[in-house]
Amino acid sequence: MGTIDPVTLAVLNGRLEQIADEMDATLFRSAFNPIIAEAHDASHGLYHAETGETLVQGKSGLPIFVGAMAFAVKTVIDKAARDGGLEEGDVYIFNDPYDGGTHLSDFRLVQPIFRDGKVFCYLASVGHYHDVGGNVPGNYNPAATESFQEGFLMPPVKLFEAGRFRQDVVDILQANSRLPNSLYGDLNGQINALKLGEGRLRDLLDEYGDATVATAFEELKSRAATLMRAQIASLPDGTYRAKDFLDNDGIVDEALPLELAITVSGEKLTLDFTGSAPPCLGPVNIARSTTVAACYVAMKHIFQEVPANAGVLEPIEFVIPENSILAAKAPRPVGGYTETILRLIDLSFQALAQAAPERVNGCAYGTINALSLAGYRREDGRRWVMFSFFGGGHGGHPEGDGLNHGNAPISTATIPPLEILEAAYPVMFRQWALREDSGGPGRNRGGLGAVYEIELLEEKADAFLFGERGRYAPPGVVGGEAAAMNRFTYPAGPDGGEAHPPMASKMVGIKLAQGQKVRLETPGGGGYGDVLERAPDAVAEDVRLGYVSADAAAKTYRAIIAGDGSVDTAATEILRAESAQ
Repeated sequence: MGTIDPVTLAVLNGRLEQIADEMDATLFRSAFNPIIAEAHDASHGLYHAETGETLVQGKSGLPIFVGAMAFAVKTVIDKAARDGGLEEGDVYIFNDPYDGGTHLSDFRLVQPIFRDGKVFCYLASVGHYHDVGGNVPGNYNPAATESFQEGFLMPPVKLFEAGRFRQDVVDILQANSRLPNSLYGDLNGQINALKLGEGRLRDLLDEYGDATVATAFEELKSRAATLMRAQIASLPDGTYRAKDFLDNDGIVDEALPLELAITVSGEKLTLDFTGSAPPCLGPVNIARSTTVAACYVAMKHIFQEVPANAGVLEPIEFVIPENSILAAKAPRPVGGYTETILRLIDLSFQALAQAAPERVNGCAYGTINALSLAGYRREDGRRWVMFSFFGGGHGGHPEGDGLNHGNAPISTATIPPLEILEAAYPVMFRQWALREDSGGPGRNRGGLGAVYEIELLEEKADAFLFGERGRYAPPGVVGGEAAAMNRFTYPAGPDGGEAHPPMASKMVGIKLAQGQKVRLETPGGGGYGDVLERAPDAVAEDVRLGYVSADAAAKTYRAIIAGDGSVDTAATEILRAESAQ
């Protein structure tokens, strides 16, 4: 391997990132399914020819796929080796969550790029398909006890064989989806993204030469590893522990503990999950590759300067017990993987708050609240499936209050706009608002969750919810307090009344009639710092904006807000002095 000057390296880094970014944009603009087209639940990148490691990822793709896609590409490398090798024009497709995947909804396309008869690198695309079979439309099935109830599993097979498109594979895919046209559109969007990426990459290789670009790949990885070691070395040596819980697994109504011990030793970081729950019956298990990917996302939040490539993981050792919820094997259900990896990010914040409070946030709202509504259109009997995820508050941080109504910190995805959802499905949002008093109190307040109320416009439909944080609120850090918990309300019956899921955050088979509504009240983010250190004027502004009620201001912040919105300074000083005793 040769050397490369810094200017050329910077230019190539920008050009390579642009290739991945253009692949992202191509899929986002052409996908049929709003979860990809609007929410950007997809990712593209370039991967190492021998190891499958992430070389470059698009900035608009989901960070969780940085680690997971490396395992996916390695799966294809190993598969091809067993089958006698690769040919130019091959493209593999699969969604196996136990072998380089996340859950069955995420379909991966992996393509080798040949130069002079050898694989130079791989391009890959992953996108969340709208429906891939299973018991629940949209595939988030909180009552699943095996993966067969979550959707169909496609092992790595060739979608293109030496450039020849295999229609038989697409026929199988479409036959196993409630929305075959949506699947077909998303698949073609991924194929076009790969074609564009291949063309852009070949242009770059022709311009700079294969050897120069290969050197750039190695140098970028090396620099990422060096930077990560320096970031780790800036932390005080020691072991820092945290423990949190999932509400339940959707089958057995018992809390599931997750434990993390982070050990800092010079330039090395060890993440030890010993003590976490064993594999469970329900679908909050995750595969080992998914656990590693979640840790990458957590570290990226904490060490923000490091780039998105495999070098970041070089100084990190993982201790993930084989017999645990974090290393599930087939056919354990894994469809709710999002809820578990969000908790792993929370654990990382809680643990490292003890070592580097200036680097961490209060925990975010901690659930995507995957909600599906499904039925048939009365005018023509066509199947419709509305699947979406919903936002909440992010944690307070050293520099200020948390973000109100953000998306989950596992991704850069956006919450699908209500106008898009209403245009695509027979629903109307009667409320889409911030949730008062939901942010965790602290010197810097956690961001607010949201209230969504959705009315059914069709004659009937079924609703399904897969959420978390219904019993264990998002914690604060550095003395900050917890946020409000998740709350879901649905009709108690045809005669009215309200009901809540017996398992707090998960429910299947809710029957809705025209005009009936479901309501989500999502958690806020945890607070940062001592609540009594929050300036009374800031509390008064929160009350004025409707973020905090006057009662909560007095009870939690020990700040008395007068009827005109001003701070009653004397009463506040007395109340705070009493609280400090």
